[in-house]
Amino acid sequence: MTPAMTGYMAAWILFCLWAAWILARHWRTFPWADAAYWRHLFRLWKAVTFAVAGVGMVAVAPYTDDPTWDYWDAGFMSLLTYTTAPAAVGMLYRGMCREESWRRIGVAVCVWMFSASWSYDGYILWRDGVYPVTWWSNIILSSILYWAAGCLWSLAWTRELGAHFAFQVPAWYRAGDDGGGSGGLVWFTLPFMLLAGGMILAFLVP
Repeated sequence: MTPAMTGYMAAWILFCLWAAWILARHWRTFPWADAAYWRHLFRLWKAVTFAVAGVGMVAVAPYTDDPTWDYWDAGFMSLLTYTTAPAAVGMLYRGMCREESWRRIGVAVCVWMFSASWSYDGYILWRDGVYPVTWWSNIILSSILYWAAGCLWSLAWTRELGAHFAFQVPAWYRAGDDGGGSGGLVWFTLPFMLLAGGMILAFLVP
């Protein structure tokens, strides 16, 4: 690796260690420690869309024009995105609304970057012995997918509010999702699903 890439990797490893330390100290305050977050995440339609998207990502991996994309990184990046993106995107949104501390915003950024980029970088370095030359383009493209996934799987429906993002309400995922009229959510899921599907298809070998 070049000195610049070595420095970049050292920086993100230190950032991840810092985030892990914050998570360890304050784990119970983060969404991932709350059963309500997982109930929100594992509503049937969210689990089904993840299964379809995840299987699709893994299935097309060998047929793209990107040699760094294989079954393994397609699989673990899909799983990381599903489990972390709704919380990370929500925390960053609430951070913009000045409802999160800078430490929690930092953790959300780190989780986003690890899921969408750094786990991929580390895997390719381990697999091929070289830092991926696609690291920068992967940050851009995977971050778009990560944001879309976080928004998609944050969609909720209540009789009082109708369709909304769970992170928009004060109680966030603890407010629940009563499912009343949730069939109408399909129209709100389409833009995010079409964006993700279009980006994946663009990588298929003609």
